[in-house]
Amino acid sequence: MAFGISRSELTRWKEEVEKGEISFLTHFWLDERFPTIHCVTKVGCSDISKLKNWGATFGLKKEWIHFYKEYPHFDIMGETQLRILKHYGLNDHIVRFKLP
Repeated sequence: MAFGISRSELTRWKEEVEKGEISFLTHFWLDERFPTIHCVTKVGCSDISKLKNWGATFGLKKEWIHFYKEYPHFDIMGETQLRILKHYGLNDHIVRFKLP
């Protein structure tokens, strides 16, 4: 279950993904499979080749891409999420979603 984002944030992410840009969307998330995780970052891009190459630079496998309709994306969480958010200077995501 996703929560903690506005419709405008989701719309912005979708628009950027559709344009072939690498786009980040962090939101609160609960999943019993990951009891210690409270949020996830979706990193999307409609240009699959670009998304695969982006993921490879951070050690993400192309098999981990979620092909949801027109919004393909990686779900990143935990240490990988924090490392990538810091790399891109997305400190607002880190603070807002109370990442370590």
